[in-house]
Amino acid sequence: MANDRSYLALLQDYYARHRALPSYASIGQLLGLRSKSSVAALVARLKLAGLLESTPDKRLAPTKRFFARPLAAQPVRAGLPEAADDADAEALTIDDYLIERPSETVLIRVKGDSMVEAGILDGDLVVVEKRHDARRGEIVVAIVDNQFTLKRLDVERGEFVLRAENKAYAPIRPQGALEIFGVMVGLVRKL
Repeated sequence: MANDRSYLALLQDYYARHRALPSYASIGQLLGLRSKSSVAALVARLKLAGLLESTPDKRLAPTKRFFARPLAAQPVRAGLPEAADDADAEALTIDDYLIERPSETVLIRVKGDSMVEAGILDGDLVVVEKRHDARRGEIVVAIVDNQFTLKRLDVERGEFVLRAENKAYAPIRPQGALEIFGVMVGLVRKL
């Protein structure tokens, strides 16, 4: 089974580059498997493990579990170091962790520095659940005067206000309509 993990890793890397899985013949070449029966046996094991499936036209396709990444059994300390535990960990997909309602969720790239004190930086991707209701204190994507903005929702004298998380920016007090496009539920940053 240890070999299957390394084969799976190669298939995941291939998928990341090509956004498709290779044919059976190409799997053999990619993984160094000489016989068709070895490839068929591997594919059968990966299907049994819930990592691959066949499409109606008999092509191989990744399942949701194919994209799961190991979740370390222990959190990493941001303070003093401690011994690592190399025990097998559960697997987790980013979608399972961040996205409750896939059909109502979008990723939006952040432009600007108005939310830096909330830890949201220029170039980050915010995970936004599209909905028109939000609570005070939530970070929202709002439409103000036909412009989209990412700010913290607040209430002042019974009126909605959008607050930046950067002291250089003044609160936005909409003169016209304020519409909530969605609520931020996560953040993705590539270092």
